[in-house]
Amino acid sequence: MTGGPNARLDADADAHTGGGTDADADADIDVIVVGAGPTGLLLAGDLAAAGVRVTLLERREHADANLTRAFAVHARTLEVLDARGLGDELVALGRKAPVIGVFGRIELRLHRLRSRYPFALITPQYHIEGLLERRALAAGVRIVRGAEVVELRRRADGVEVRTAAAGEFTAPYLVGCDGVRSAVRRLTGIAFPGRSVVRSVMLADVRLKEVPADAVTTNANAHGFASLVPFGDGWYRAIGWVAGDDRPDDAPVSVEELAALLRRVLGSDYGLHEPRWISRFHSDERQAVRYREGRVLLAGDAAHVHSPAGGMGMNTGLQDAANLGWKLAAVVGGRAGASLLDTYEQERHPVGRQALRISGAITRGVLHAPRNPWTRRLRGLVLPLASRLNSLTGQGERLLSGIGVNYPAPRGDHPLTGRRVPDLRLADGRRLYEVLRGGTFVLVTRGHPVPRTPWLRLAAPAGSLRTTLLIRPDGHIAWAADAPAPDPARIREALRPWPAG
Repeated sequence: MTGGPNARLDADADAHTGGGTDADADADIDVIVVGAGPTGLLLAGDLAAAGVRVTLLERREHADANLTRAFAVHARTLEVLDARGLGDELVALGRKAPVIGVFGRIELRLHRLRSRYPFALITPQYHIEGLLERRALAAGVRIVRGAEVVELRRRADGVEVRTAAAGEFTAPYLVGCDGVRSAVRRLTGIAFPGRSVVRSVMLADVRLKEVPADAVTTNANAHGFASLVPFGDGWYRAIGWVAGDDRPDDAPVSVEELAALLRRVLGSDYGLHEPRWISRFHSDERQAVRYREGRVLLAGDAAHVHSPAGGMGMNTGLQDAANLGWKLAAVVGGRAGASLLDTYEQERHPVGRQALRISGAITRGVLHAPRNPWTRRLRGLVLPLASRLNSLTGQGERLLSGIGVNYPAPRGDHPLTGRRVPDLRLADGRRLYEVLRGGTFVLVTRGHPVPRTPWLRLAAPAGSLRTTLLIRPDGHIAWAADAPAPDPARIREALRPWPAG
């Protein structure tokens, strides 16, 4: 469920890196996470920080930075990382893009977002993985590389997995974060319907003789689509698609073909040269029919995959992990019943479906760029006009950035329930997202203290906020009251359904 922000709220552990041993496999594990991409690393780190014993299985022996496809980190994801003390550190590794283009004409002005991070951050995926892996290891996550899952057996009290070279592992819960070709999803039997939406997209890492002026250089016209994104170290990711090209992924591709497309679409090839690798890929649009099958759950690309248009894939996966982590930790820790895990699918499946629709709309806008010159001229007049309609592009900015993603609330609840909360200033000078780094619920109130627990922190708001808020560990509102200091009994009643104590 989606919507805009409410005006009242806007005012080192070592890694195990080889084939496993029997001793490794027999270690006590509460949760197995499969897949050491951004989603799996964030989830594993969150669980371990909450005291859960986590083993993270990764089929690759070593991470390959050159294979990264994700570059854009959106505002909501930066808020999620800020709540883990990583937001500002990641920003220092990238380049801010306060305005991004869609269809080469519509501009989304992200600087208007009411967030501490009013921009898209352009930085390669391996920077994010590096920060998240460091955090996961420090929290006690055991990472087993070279552990390709080949068999999965579900039991009443847990899940067993067998790997090709690292032995067997058993735990009460397992989460598949192992990408579009997820072994966990396939072995669990969860359907993954959908289709390919674009084929024969050229992809290369290149150097340029001329430095583009924009953080992301992108355009689409009758010839196709092209984009240049900087790694930040002198290399650029070049992406291009020739209109009507439907060749398979293994069709030969040359740097001359890619350079010619850039000239036709971007107006220049910027002296493209020295490719370190070049290939083709296709993009699917698929979503798992469910995100939970008993003690097995899915997150990230294992649950949903779509066009890279809009840069929503990795961001949606990281936000999946932020939603699931505290819930799974509460269930494993005995502070909540297993039914809490049902809310993960209830809240995140619609968000994944929405990501497919947004990225699909952008992709189709590119693929079906008009070839008739008069139609192109009309499109050229209409799209810039649309970009000036604040109500239209403002909604697009909130949805693309994740700031506008809210969760459904039970009928009769306060209107703020389920909404993402902005980074409120607190009376003691701290920011709300600094307090959320504890991984607990936070009660923002001017009222009388309620019994303190390890899973509930109290904070008084600064300024004129006169609403009491119970905030979940993922930064969404669990309960609210239109009173700065509700009766303590009312607060205790509000806490009762939640694993906050």
